[in-house]
Amino acid sequence: MAATARFPLEPAPLHVPDAVLDDLKVRLRLTRWPDDAGNEDGYYGVSRRYLQELADHWLHHYDWRTAEAAINAYEHYKVTVQGVPIHFMRRPGVGPDPTPLILTHGWPWTFWHWSKVVDPLADPAAFGGDPADAFDVIVPSLPGFGFSTPLPDHPDMNFWKVADLWHALMTGTLGYEKYAAGGCDVGALVTGQLGHKYAGELHGIHIGSGLKLTFFNGDRAWDLSGGRPIPEGLPEPVHRQLVAYERRFAVHLAAHVLAPSTLAHGLSDSPVGLLAWILERWANWSDHHGDVESVFSKDDLLTHATIFWVNNAIGTSMRYYANANRYPWTPSHDRRPVVEAPTGITFVGYENPPGVTGTEQRLQNWLASDRADWYNHVNLTAHDSGGHFIPWETPDAWVDDLRRTFRNRRHTTPPRGQT
Repeated sequence: MAATARFPLEPAPLHVPDAVLDDLKVRLRLTRWPDDAGNEDGYYGVSRRYLQELADHWLHHYDWRTAEAAINAYEHYKVTVQGVPIHFMRRPGVGPDPTPLILTHGWPWTFWHWSKVVDPLADPAAFGGDPADAFDVIVPSLPGFGFSTPLPDHPDMNFWKVADLWHALMTGTLGYEKYAAGGCDVGALVTGQLGHKYAGELHGIHIGSGLKLTFFNGDRAWDLSGGRPIPEGLPEPVHRQLVAYERRFAVHLAAHVLAPSTLAHGLSDSPVGLLAWILERWANWSDHHGDVESVFSKDDLLTHATIFWVNNAIGTSMRYYANANRYPWTPSHDRRPVVEAPTGITFVGYENPPGVTGTEQRLQNWLASDRADWYNHVNLTAHDSGGHFIPWETPDAWVDDLRRTFRNRRHTTPPRGQT
């Protein structure tokens, strides 16, 4: 896509040096594999059999240059905001008055997890939609992730600090007076903080979860259960679901909050180690019904893994959890709701809390929780299917839900200096 003359920056296509890719192949070739007997069912974590299959594909068949060309079909920019290196992808809006929209990923996501929704959001008419729903789509890599690296001078980066950077990027660097924001996972917390601190300068937000911004506060943020024992007397299916739900998320949460650098020393040196750690999240968190490649092809998995590897980003990406705990979120005002910006939320079936079935029950469960009154929620939608990587797994649902949040809530003022 050609850069438009009106945009205030010159695009900088992404390119990974050959030497970095050659080093990756050497490391893959020299992998020392552990004995993984008795782990065919994955009880002990990622099995050697499938990981070795992926590593072989990475070494002998995967072509980063093909992925790089597909990524570079979009505009890419690299800027420095308040001393922090920021990479972002852009798809200019096609419509009478496109609304600026910033989309924020989470962990272990990359900016490319948004790739399936960028085109329909930017050019709805090309997908059978209304041109009035067009967005000018900005998709940054979180600082310390992907191509927003290196980050040696900002070891304290976390979600609420990113919100300040995003606001400076959108209103200062790019000159938008008002914009929309969306996000999932850590990106939902970034977006929620935007809706808390900068509500007056946002059209609204759309997120993929409805957590409190205090989620990482406290002495036991590493403990998904908060130290609570499993309640007695639960029906057996609910008990089983609760245990499975905690197993799905507890391992990485504890490791990332308590000792991310310890883990990073190994994962930054071994591409297979890095792949194993993030593959486990992609496999355990997606709604793949027993076949992860029904959601992520081998090439998809390796594109995301390569974005982490070639930028040496795994250590800085994992530290977000510890930094959200070490530098806890504090409110910018005491008004209610805490997040004043109009908020839309997409809920997906694979992330239903234990004991919750069906879309209506999911909505009622959230509305009855202590999280609902944190948000000025104007558009809640639950879906029967879909996993954690919502814009990748259920892109059509995400696009429809997000459009509905902002319909009748947008009036775009062009960036300063643009007509």
